[in-house]
Amino acid sequence: MRPLSTDAVKAKARELGFDLCGVAPAVRHPKLDRLAEWIEQGLAGEMTYLRDSLDERLDPAQVLPTVRSIVSVAAVYNSAAPLSTDVTDLERVAIARYAWGDDYHDVMKARLRALLAWMAGEAGKGFEALTSVDSGPVQERVFAEQAGLGWIGKNTCLINPRLGSWMFLGEILSNLDLERDEPGVDQCGSCTRCLDACPTGAITEPYVVDATKCLSYATIEVRGDVPEPLRPAVGPQIFGCDVCQDVCPWNRRAPVSEERAWQPRPGLAFPRLIDLCRTSDAEWRGLLKDSALRRAGLRRLRRALAYAALRLPTDLTLEALDVLETHETGADPLVAEAIGWVRGQVAARDAPRGGG
Repeated sequence: MRPLSTDAVKAKARELGFDLCGVAPAVRHPKLDRLAEWIEQGLAGEMTYLRDSLDERLDPAQVLPTVRSIVSVAAVYNSAAPLSTDVTDLERVAIARYAWGDDYHDVMKARLRALLAWMAGEAGKGFEALTSVDSGPVQERVFAEQAGLGWIGKNTCLINPRLGSWMFLGEILSNLDLERDEPGVDQCGSCTRCLDACPTGAITEPYVVDATKCLSYATIEVRGDVPEPLRPAVGPQIFGCDVCQDVCPWNRRAPVSEERAWQPRPGLAFPRLIDLCRTSDAEWRGLLKDSALRRAGLRRLRRALAYAALRLPTDLTLEALDVLETHETGADPLVAEAIGWVRGQVAARDAPRGGG
């Protein structure tokens, strides 16, 4: 196997469209042990796949036995559209910025495979490697931090001092002994804006997110009924939540990507809630095609729309619920329960109060 320089890998990564690239040692870093503790504390909620793949997540050698180095890459997905915290129109809802364009899994995997193919050609016989995006059992933020791409902030997102946190991450695990980069240095300081702004208090302390309180978890991961305490907070966040990134000072000057794949598809950047309620099954299939929104699926999206309607004036709330009931999913137990619960909340809210 021929040697390969880290500088050459970084140059090729930039050529393929990645904004950052670094190399970390393939060792069990102490931060990985926090994952096991986090799961044991019940903070992962229904995400049982994290426990099921825990051995691989704690030790990269469980994923690739011959691994020596981990190449970590990042791509900026920020767009010129407003932040969710700047949108004050109650009739509009927010979809997480990362899901506005094409599914990042597909785009990142294609680029990573191209980088891997180039590395294989340069290294020659004996080269072993595999790629991973966040759907794989590699704790990407830990290795990105160790590769010098940034630091894991108090909101648990990876933050780069120049690019902010609007970044997709990916890795290549290989048996190449590449030169390592210096780890990122924490620069959150005394700032607590993400903790203070979290709509549900899910960031329970610096660097700790209780997934069971997080709107991203509630709108994407929870397959059944969303816990009642979280339901009023779903509006306006119907898929994911960007608030902790919106308020981060390191994102004030975050660059805007011109990458076509990340640009908002029509109707996904702060659409009117009633318009999404009226969207037909066929129209939704077009929106969901090759989109990260597929993770939630139409039933869970309409469940969230029902919860989000609660924040509107009563006439608009009832209009939205009536429209949701006209679709095929309106009779689905998941959507029907959400609609029924919101109707009950509206009735209680508008009931005449007795005087004394």
